[in-house]
Amino acid sequence: MFTEAIEAILRDYATPDAIRAIENGGSPSAIWAALEEAGFLELLTPESAGGAGLALSALAPVFVTLGRFATPAPVAQSIAARALLRESGIAAPAGMITLAGRCRRFDDEHQSLEAPATPFGTICEYVLANLDGALLLLDANHAAREPGGVRGSLCATLTWRGDRVSAPLGRSGGEVPLFSAAIHAAAISGAMDRVFGMTLRYCNDRSQFGKSIGKFQAVQHQLSVMAQHTSAAAIAAELAFSGAGPVPARLATAIAKARTSMAVPLVASIAHALHGAIGVTAEYDLQLYTRRLHEWRMADGSEAYWNCVVGEAALARMTPTIADFARTAPLETA
Repeated sequence: MFTEAIEAILRDYATPDAIRAIENGGSPSAIWAALEEAGFLELLTPESAGGAGLALSALAPVFVTLGRFATPAPVAQSIAARALLRESGIAAPAGMITLAGRCRRFDDEHQSLEAPATPFGTICEYVLANLDGALLLLDANHAAREPGGVRGSLCATLTWRGDRVSAPLGRSGGEVPLFSAAIHAAAISGAMDRVFGMTLRYCNDRSQFGKSIGKFQAVQHQLSVMAQHTSAAAIAAELAFSGAGPVPARLATAIAKARTSMAVPLVASIAHALHGAIGVTAEYDLQLYTRRLHEWRMADGSEAYWNCVVGEAALARMTPTIADFARTAPLETA
């Protein structure tokens, strides 16, 4: 129910033209206001507090949908931030909140704090950050913002002077990178599904030698590879939100982020190869989603980082086979 309602709003507000406008410096206020007024920022808020009271598992299709539309606002991050702040007994501020999974402190004259490559760092109003396990709520309006330099990206590195950094809210900062990585896994799954759908339609519509190119065996093989990885990414993203706790479990998140990130270069390259020359043009919508796939692959660590997490967990557990590990370990909370 929630997914269909959110999709209806995004279909009207998160159009390719709207995404391009925001990438070029336009305001995301229309998209943000539509989702906020509909109450979708409070999906994890208990019903007694005026929210939807959803379980974590119900969020996966919502976050996948946000990725499918390449939503140019930190909607998923704000939903997660409100839940994390509520656990700490803090009221969430009004406005767009994003997540910064790993911050670092500099030993300079200002004791500066940096949140590198923060998602939606160019447009967010607040940042819920992790600093060595401490949970911080930072006002982005007090930060120096340095865009990442990638065309169309809303990512930025934010830096605060030490006197602009508020006191820690607690020691739950380690939950921030887990939630952020799970969100990016779901976003990859959604955008990948969008890219596969666009490629399949193009191959069925584009004719060569008197028939659609989708009927050529070599093209069908490439489409089947895309379908395989898109389906695997969808299953992995759902796994990240399958636990019973309020925050995605570490191992399930690691598997989800590793598997979805691993599929990105293959799926994106096949999509562009099958589209041919039109696929690399700015006017064609494909690049709106493949650019984000590459960005989200690296966000919160690529498959190289998360594969190490999974590997260490597999070595630490005394399971008879790797199949037993894959079947049982991801749902463990430890």
